[in-house]
Amino acid sequence: MFRWIMAVLMASAFAAPAANAQERKRLGYGFLLNNDVIDGGQDRWRTGGLQSSRGWGPTWDGTAPGVFGQLIELRLAAEIITPENLRIPSNTDRRYAGALSVGLHTHFQRGATEYAVGGDLVIVGSQTGLDSFQDALHDLINVPRPSDAVRDAQIDDAVNPTAVVEIGQNFSLGTTTTLRPFLEARAGNETLARVGFALTFGDFGRGALLVRDSVTGQRYRAIESEWTGFSFVLGADIAHVLDSEFLPDNDPVSLDESRERVRAGVHWRSETGVSAFVGVTYLGKEFEGQDEGQYVGSLRLRLLF
Repeated sequence: MFRWIMAVLMASAFAAPAANAQERKRLGYGFLLNNDVIDGGQDRWRTGGLQSSRGWGPTWDGTAPGVFGQLIELRLAAEIITPENLRIPSNTDRRYAGALSVGLHTHFQRGATEYAVGGDLVIVGSQTGLDSFQDALHDLINVPRPSDAVRDAQIDDAVNPTAVVEIGQNFSLGTTTTLRPFLEARAGNETLARVGFALTFGDFGRGALLVRDSVTGQRYRAIESEWTGFSFVLGADIAHVLDSEFLPDNDPVSLDESRERVRAGVHWRSETGVSAFVGVTYLGKEFEGQDEGQYVGSLRLRLLF
């Protein structure tokens, strides 16, 4: 029943905007790469992934439109989740999971409040081929590969419709400092409610469309603006988790209902448009029996040729 409701909501959300889709043009592209290599070179838990966004709309004037569905974002993502030991699985650790997702989201603004609403189809299991990809990559760079036992025990194949809503608002604390509290809700592949904030020192994000990475919570530019120089970001959030397909009820380990994230990063953009972002995020424990949290690094580069 839940999946039928999600399908109807996603279809109704984008049926009306489709009528004038011919008026749209591509406005921008952005991505964020995550990996836990900074965490002592270990491949464990939320070990790595990529999220990318492409924005379409009639025009971009530095703020999201006031009309729902006018600005559309195509969001693609891939993620690999592993147990702490890739060779010898433990019955007190989480199972291996590969996830691919494709989704449509719309960004709009009412007054000073920003909204991002959309849905994703999250494909999980060996059908994604991500276990084979990691096996081949680790073989190429001569690091431990996931064992057959780890791959055989991975999360079962499934396709999970997922709805995502975020509401946020910027508050100026000075000429170059901005505080942005936000609320987020997800229902589907993972069902949770989250509250958090970001503190930005500098001009990053002003005049740009920012999209939140689902794993780290770091935000990246999907539509560029003309700011230059350095900006520093700090942020944190906490979520109440009701359900996760990555930690199903029939697993020997159960999910932790509280999930925390703390993050920081540095953005830079040159006058020619070359830009870079380097960030680090602390991810708190996600399941009972996980003995500690982990650090995940994030990277984004934009080069012009």
